[in-house]
Amino acid sequence: MKRTLITLAMTLSVAAPAMADLALATSKNCMACHAVDKKMVGPSYKDVAAKYAGQKDAVDKLALKIVKGGSGVWGPVPMPANAQVNEADAKKLAAWVLAQK
Repeated sequence: MKRTLITLAMTLSVAAPAMADLALATSKNCMACHAVDKKMVGPSYKDVAAKYAGQKDAVDKLALKIVKGGSGVWGPVPMPANAQVNEADAKKLAAWVLAQK
């Protein structure tokens, strides 16, 4: 019983932040163009994580793209600027995206 409770607590502690950032991505309309595991208008978050894996400045680079938008990295469809996302939330979202595997 004790082992089950410890396993459950560990699972919830890992899942809770992931769900919180999914909620943040949903609230900022990111999920209108992106999905975790499939391409929509934009690339999947798993593809983004794979592309930027191992890059030390990836969080800052992606946070800037989240706020200011970008084009040409994933094809001809540009990502619009997201002025409603502040820098702290952009970094939180970028870190979450990069954690997708």
